[in-house]
Amino acid sequence: MERRMLLKRIVIFIIAGVITYFSCSIYMGYQPPSISAATYRWGSRGSVVTEIQRRLKNWGYYNGSVDGIYGYQTYLAVRKFQAKNGLAVDGIVGSRTLSALGINAGTNSAYSASNSHTLISRAINGEARGEPYIGQVAVGGVILNRTRDPRFPNSVAGVIYQPGAFTAITDGQIHAEMVATSQRAARDALNGWDPSGGAIYYFNPAKTTNKWIWSRPLIKVIGSHRFCR
Repeated sequence: MERRMLLKRIVIFIIAGVITYFSCSIYMGYQPPSISAATYRWGSRGSVVTEIQRRLKNWGYYNGSVDGIYGYQTYLAVRKFQAKNGLAVDGIVGSRTLSALGINAGTNSAYSASNSHTLISRAINGEARGEPYIGQVAVGGVILNRTRDPRFPNSVAGVIYQPGAFTAITDGQIHAEMVATSQRAARDALNGWDPSGGAIYYFNPAKTTNKWIWSRPLIKVIGSHRFCR
C-alpha cells in the first residue's frame, strides 16, 4: 500500500514539473520551432535560397548567380516579385512569399494542397469568371496539365506565375474579388475533372493579339475560350 502511494506521488511530481516547465516557457514567449514559419532574408544560405533564386531567375526577376547566398541582388529580385504579386514588399521570403513562389519548404502535404487550391482559384477567377462553369474548370485543367508537361514549370505556382503565361497576372485580375464558382471549379480540377480534353493552351479569340496561338490545334470551344494542344 505504501509503495503504491509512493508511486502515485512520484507520478504527480513529474506531471507537475512538466506543466510548470511549459507554463514558464509560454510565459517567456517560447514557441516550438516550426519549419513552416521559416524566413529567408539577406544573409541566409542554403538549398531553399538556391531554389528561390532559380525560380526568380526563370521568371525574369533575378539576373545574379544561383549560388544559394541571399545577397543584395536576391533581395532586390524578391522585392520586385512581391510588388508584382500583391505581397508585402519587404525583401523577406516568409510563408506567403514562399507559397507564391511555389516552394514547399518543409510544410505538410495538406498545406501544399490548400495552397494549390488557392492559387488555381485565383487564376480561374482572374481569367474565367463569367464563363460557363465547365469553362472555369477547364482553365484549372489547363494549369494542371501544364505542371505535367516538360515544356512548362512543374508546380502550380510556377505555371501561374510564369512570365507572360496568363493575362490575369499581367493586368492584376489575379487579385480580383473572389467568386464562389472559381473556388469550386479549382476543387473539381484538382479532383481530376478536365473538361479541356488535355489542353495546355486556351485563348479568347475576341481579345487575343497573339497570332501564334491560332496555330495551336483546337480541341474544343467552351464559352468564349478555345482550348488547344
